[in-house]
Amino acid sequence: MQTRQLGSTGLHVSQIGFGGMPLSITGRPAKSEALKILHASLRAGVTLIDTADVYCLDQSDIGHNERLIAEALATWDGDAPVSVATKGGLSRPGGAWVTDAHPRRLKSACEASLKALRVPALTLYQLHAVDDAVPIEDSVGALADLRRAGKIVHIGLSNVGVAEIRRAQAVAPIVSVQNRCSVFDRRDFNNGVVALCAAEHLTYLAYSPVGGGRGKARVAEDATLKAVGARHGVSPFQVALAWLLVKSPAIVPIPGASKITSAIDSAAAGNLTLTAEDLATLDQAFPT
Repeated sequence: MQTRQLGSTGLHVSQIGFGGMPLSITGRPAKSEALKILHASLRAGVTLIDTADVYCLDQSDIGHNERLIAEALATWDGDAPVSVATKGGLSRPGGAWVTDAHPRRLKSACEASLKALRVPALTLYQLHAVDDAVPIEDSVGALADLRRAGKIVHIGLSNVGVAEIRRAQAVAPIVSVQNRCSVFDRRDFNNGVVALCAAEHLTYLAYSPVGGGRGKARVAEDATLKAVGARHGVSPFQVALAWLLVKSPAIVPIPGASKITSAIDSAAAGNLTLTAEDLATLDQAFPT
């Protein structure tokens, strides 16, 4: 699998990352199976794993996915360097998803993530979402403080638009943006976010790139994706991921998986070369 640079950091990661969320939320696999899924993804060449403190069942389960990833890496016998990106700025009271990006919350969340991931510094720490009750300048300012303290190396944003990216950049260096993006969710191609990332060498981490838990059936059943996949002998999921890679050199899709076969299939999309005919067909079906 080829690599792409993570922002302007000089750090290279696999073209296809792995989103850890499905391994820790409702319906998650057993721990032993989850570790096998992570190891299968790593064996397939993935070197970027995305997580968050709130990938869990509820507030009492905070850090579940981070701890799982730490154990997977500790028991991994490969020698390729693996980068882990995590996030702070949400909480899970009663299983709900609640924005909480106050500086005090972010600093305590960072400390908890350091402990859960068993690392002295977080490679990429992302603001999970903008808090309507807290100016983004204050939230990113807290991340800048953590960076100066050596607790995080790079700062990223998630669930943001162009204006919010600009406001954050005025406070601290930003290396990545993580937003929802897929063949069926193309808004960031039209609102300037992907173009901004490409122009300013920010990595665009596309989450739910094959529709997420609810949308994956739509990808699996789409006639265009199936037809292109049939020409190459691959799944429609691989086609959807390869399409994102072609659309911008800034994009790194981070599909999740709750099955070993899905993890391996997604990773293989980095090796799929779409033809000019394929791209014409896909761009007609999924205009940006």
